[in-house]
Amino acid sequence: MPKARKRKAPVTTSSAPITSSSKPQSSRTVIRQFHVLLKEQAKLNASGGNDKALADIQRRIDELGGIECYQSMSAIGQGTDRGGGSEKVFIAWLKELGMHKARTEKLKLLEVGYGSQRVDRAQHLLQTRALLPDNYASCASWIDATPMDLHSRHAAILEQDFLTMDQEKHREKWDLISLSLVVNFVPVPEDRGRMLRLAHSMLVPDGKLFLALPLPCVNNSRYMDFNHLRALLQAIGFQEIKQRWKPTGKMAYWMYERAGSIGSTEAFLKKRVLKDGNRNNFCILL
Repeated sequence: MPKARKRKAPVTTSSAPITSSSKPQSSRTVIRQFHVLLKEQAKLNASGGNDKALADIQRRIDELGGIECYQSMSAIGQGTDRGGGSEKVFIAWLKELGMHKARTEKLKLLEVGYGSQRVDRAQHLLQTRALLPDNYASCASWIDATPMDLHSRHAAILEQDFLTMDQEKHREKWDLISLSLVVNFVPVPEDRGRMLRLAHSMLVPDGKLFLALPLPCVNNSRYMDFNHLRALLQAIGFQEIKQRWKPTGKMAYWMYERAGSIGSTEAFLKKRVLKDGNRNNFCILL
């Protein structure tokens, strides 16, 4: 009698961990699909969307493997076999400024996975929508990092929505804040602006903000370009001190310094077409 063949489970429902053997192009494609669906879901929730539409989006998310699959693939993208994460750029810039030398306290960093008054202070870093708990492990002697994510996958990652943090409790608390591939993920343009203003209020005077965006958000948007982004951050109270991108690259990086109080934001309250043609709709409103 022939052996019964074991029925294979669908790939999207597999509980096996996703490993770094995933092809980069395949991972990026799935991550982009997640981004589209999660943005649609957030917009519907914000506008009181109907249950049928929300259920359909959730079904499509589940078919891709659910939020755990998305986070696993995003974490793989930060692995050393994929070139590492954007924190390498931030760390290099901090070292260029000499912020790692002769410290008596660590810098407090908030790393959001979605800058200090005195040179001898330890820098505190906050990173939004972080996916790995040890992005700054190599700098543990001079950076005290707090990774934060909407959906924590590790005990060392704080589960918290950056936009709902207590502004007064965190006012001028952090030396460094990292918003790497976070602002572009926020579905509402006004909330993107609010995120940047919150970062300004949470940084100490002269604190540093690290911002990373997909390059098309700036060079292929009808509402955004490099000059517009610089002017917007200046209106909030940031001064651009570092910038890095390549015309043929996929990412753009900036380091800003908290330089003053929030000024006039009137020019950034409404969308303004800067470029015509077949472009994306990414924008930030204040």
